[in-house]
Amino acid sequence: MLEDLMKIIRDPKRISTSVAIRQQHSQDLTSYHAQHLPDVVLYPRDKEELREIVAYANRIGCPIVPFGLGTSVEGQVVPIQGGISLDFTHMSRILEIREEDFAVRVEPGVTRVQLNQELKKYGLFFPIDPGVDATLGGMAATNASGCSAVRYGTTREQILGMEAILADGSLIHTGSLAKKSSAGYNLTHLLTGSEGTLAVFTELTLRVYGLPEAFLYAKVVFPDLQKACKAANRMLYRSIQPSKIELVDEYTIQAINSYKQTKYEAKPTLFLELSGWKSTVLDEWDRVKEIIQDESASEWNYTFDEEFGDQLWDARRHAALAIAASAPEKKLMTTDVCVPLSILPEAVIFARGVMQAEDLQGAILGHIGDGNYHAVFPIDMSLPEEVAKAEKVNELIVRFALERGGTCTGEHGVGLGKKSYLTEEHGDAVLWMKKIKEVLDPNNILNPGKIFQ
Repeated sequence: MLEDLMKIIRDPKRISTSVAIRQQHSQDLTSYHAQHLPDVVLYPRDKEELREIVAYANRIGCPIVPFGLGTSVEGQVVPIQGGISLDFTHMSRILEIREEDFAVRVEPGVTRVQLNQELKKYGLFFPIDPGVDATLGGMAATNASGCSAVRYGTTREQILGMEAILADGSLIHTGSLAKKSSAGYNLTHLLTGSEGTLAVFTELTLRVYGLPEAFLYAKVVFPDLQKACKAANRMLYRSIQPSKIELVDEYTIQAINSYKQTKYEAKPTLFLELSGWKSTVLDEWDRVKEIIQDESASEWNYTFDEEFGDQLWDARRHAALAIAASAPEKKLMTTDVCVPLSILPEAVIFARGVMQAEDLQGAILGHIGDGNYHAVFPIDMSLPEEVAKAEKVNELIVRFALERGGTCTGEHGVGLGKKSYLTEEHGDAVLWMKKIKEVLDPNNILNPGKIFQ
């Protein structure tokens, strides 16, 4: 196989079987999922090479797992059956910026920070912020969202079209530069969120936006989680449109303070961003103040100062790493449920209750503006009783969400960690998902073992 792959790659620097490189591609960012080494790591440079690699792998039945930066948290990049890990480091070109069409074309290895640095020259930005500097291909694969979803939606809403390679090596184009279309089945949305199980992306056409005139940043401290959640809900019910609104509990604040050397008060807190015309933003802030005062906020700081905002969002983006650093000998188990907004305060209180009932130390944080929150608990994988306790809490939190019309994963994807809940959430529809997989990937080479039991 290595001899055959070398004939395709033709560059020994872009093909590796070293143990160190394979270990880098054997796991994701911080999660508890077990490592599995790929047999070989390939670094394709263009879609022609990719087509040859995929077609060859399909002929010999070799698994392929796409790999961006490895920042997923549900084991999507773990090659549980070995095979080829496809690293997109060399496919990181911004192909076209169409500023008048508010659209860009990029290769899958481009990161969101890289794209926004270039877009800033044109007065534009790409809004989706999953917290880490993920690749756009990886974000499309998991339908990532993050802090800005409350205003702009998920990655799926930003993808106008894509170019992708199917399991047999055929290349397809979906979507267009048009902002809307009613032409045929929406293959763009089908492939987005498919976690590398249906196709390998070679190009994405993305929607981008004009930079707002002003950003207001605020940090609001509450006496308890319930009041913080209620305040967030009331803002949305009053048609206030924050560009970001994040919940961080006292445990998260403690971890952030230790990790980032900040001195935030260790109480449930909302990190808030309003953006738009400055006069509109100020009007919205006046209404926000009324709400947070009604919900007994004990402290609030707000400013248009960009440095304050950078510090605030840098702290939030590094929250998972901060929690991991607080228990360096452990791995993180992270829930990712999303519930209807009316259920959110009850759901967060339930999560805290079951964690306390099981004497499980952990943090609660999340994208409270769209009902998506995370309970995060570091666990010692060498202690079966601790692992079992974490799995029990995770299951209780997921079932609470499903029973109330929510989902087991709002943004992290199914991967390895949520497979057992997919049928419970979607019923017989999972059978049809499997049929789609069988049609597009009959030899099951594309990220096998993910999503489905």
